[in-house]
Amino acid sequence: MDGKILIPILITLGLFALIFGIYYFRNRERMAMIERGMNPHVKPQSAPYQNLKWGLLLLGAGLGLFLASVLTRTILTGDEDENVAIYFGLIFMFGGLGLFLSYRIEKKEVLDKE
Repeated sequence: MDGKILIPILITLGLFALIFGIYYFRNRERMAMIERGMNPHVKPQSAPYQNLKWGLLLLGAGLGLFLASVLTRTILTGDEDENVAIYFGLIFMFGGLGLFLSYRIEKKEVLDKE
């Protein structure tokens, strides 16, 4: 049996299993909530600082990518393929810095409210 025919079959079966699993476990969760006397249609409370967290994470990752590009083109010598680690390192470092900044802002706002 050729591998070219097996790939679409496996993708189709995997997609079907994924959709079935999502609906099955969602139904089990709802039934468990009903058994405990909870309303399964109540939406969970939104996190007020979620947009700030994602915004600062993406801003930090973009800043890290930009800085890595600038460093590769100006200071670092060699081909861009040789300096791949600096791209990942700076993206994760500035993304983490963005998340830390989000945490500090959220903590300050919560303490100011109290």
